[in-house]
Amino acid sequence: MGKLVRPSTDGDMEEVRRIYAHEVFYGLSTFEEFAPDLAEMMKRRQGVLALGMPHLVAEMDGRVIGYAYASRHRPRPAYNHTIENSVYVARDMRGTGIGKMLLAALIEECERGAWRQIVAVIGDSDNAGSIGLHRSFGFRQVGILRSVGFKLGRWVDTVIMQRPLGEGDTSLPGNE
Repeated sequence: MGKLVRPSTDGDMEEVRRIYAHEVFYGLSTFEEFAPDLAEMMKRRQGVLALGMPHLVAEMDGRVIGYAYASRHRPRPAYNHTIENSVYVARDMRGTGIGKMLLAALIEECERGAWRQIVAVIGDSDNAGSIGLHRSFGFRQVGILRSVGFKLGRWVDTVIMQRPLGEGDTSLPGNE
């Protein structure tokens, strides 16, 4: 069973939509409550790519089994050098190293850009898998927003983790 991570294509987006829809309906890693349709997922991917940010998929035997992408952390110009990451793995493939493959490739791609910080906004402070995954790549927890979401009948925290990219804050932007 060969696994690989590669840039996503339009043809991958139905499987990406399916993976995300499962998390929307049954998980806490997103606070979205209605699954976007294929057209919306395609639009979101195009938005990521238009900003020059990576949108990746993990594939095994021709099947998309996970995806990851970077996006703007916040819209104001002062945040231009900070990005946010998202990693989603198909339910039946969790715990198989797919998340590690995706996050490693995503960080590598992001370090080629002008970004200096990468932030993870993790839904649910009990999400040991995602917290551990990010910690294994040098992210450190910088905060918890308590009970900021209400989903699946309960209050949900958000864990904020961060790591530098490239030179981080050791030099001014534009010195890449």
